[in-house]
Amino acid sequence: MAKTAVIAGASGFIGRSLTADFASHGYTVKRIGRGEPHARWGDSDSIRRVLEGADAVVNLAGKSVNCRYTDRNRAEVLRSRTDTTRELREAIAACETPPRVWINASTATIYRHAMDRPMTETAGEYGTGFSVDVARNWEREFFAGELPETRRVALRIAIVLGDGPATAMLLALARLGLGGAQHDGWWFPHRRYRGIGPDPSGDGSAPMHHTRGRQRFSWVHIDDVLGAIRHVIAHPELDGPVNVASPNPSDNRSLMATLRKVVRQPIGLPAFRWMLEPAMWLLRTEPELVLKSRWVLPERLSASGYVFRWPELEPALRDVAASRGQDRAEA
Repeated sequence: MAKTAVIAGASGFIGRSLTADFASHGYTVKRIGRGEPHARWGDSDSIRRVLEGADAVVNLAGKSVNCRYTDRNRAEVLRSRTDTTRELREAIAACETPPRVWINASTATIYRHAMDRPMTETAGEYGTGFSVDVARNWEREFFAGELPETRRVALRIAIVLGDGPATAMLLALARLGLGGAQHDGWWFPHRRYRGIGPDPSGDGSAPMHHTRGRQRFSWVHIDDVLGAIRHVIAHPELDGPVNVASPNPSDNRSLMATLRKVVRQPIGLPAFRWMLEPAMWLLRTEPELVLKSRWVLPERLSASGYVFRWPELEPALRDVAASRGQDRAEA
């Protein structure tokens, strides 16, 4: 009999890739979303029906964090993750034959700004502020309650290289000659990064770190996100949080130098926070993407035998740059 996979939030670039990947591996794919034919948010009966007897459920639902952290966007980023996760949990609890495994997206941004050592599932330390609180509340909702017949895995995913907004922005900066290191530093006080949720963390101020462009950059190729999901499904010993990040993180200065090499742009002007803040305002996103030091290692994936297809940064960037160029040529 054909295996069944249910994907919630399949319209994003990870969801689109995962839908195709599941289909290529013989799964019948059903989707949950606002305009999906199989099941829609708010219709608990339709959600329960598609979940009945499923081999795997993957939840990727949530508003993109590629936005300005206005009060409205902050609230929607959190709500869109916790509400959909709660709705899935309640539907699974009501199933007569619950799914075997439920994989929920999370984020490696749950860990603190780290320049001293890498963060792993066993030795990682949570940070503070908005992005961390979104991740904490997301995982809290995911692991709440009892689902004895369904294994639960939270994928703490690093910045994904592929046909997504983060890659597009980085490649564009490099092509425009703005692909130098990004330096943190002083900026006018603001509270966009203050904590959120029932127990907000931090003191409400925006963090500042004098990293001189050496903030760590943990990343993962989209192919390895898909591979990690297949690996988790096939390895029942994996449950709880699992980091999804290349075993070879870079730093910002090296990242930008590699990007310039990939796009053949010899010029790369450095950018300081006082330059990044107005630029990111124009782009309607946040400097946190390039200024926070994310140093994350895939301890549990590696220990369970997962072999990364793209463990090194330069080949991974060359692949996604070539893929994006091909996509544009075909459009």
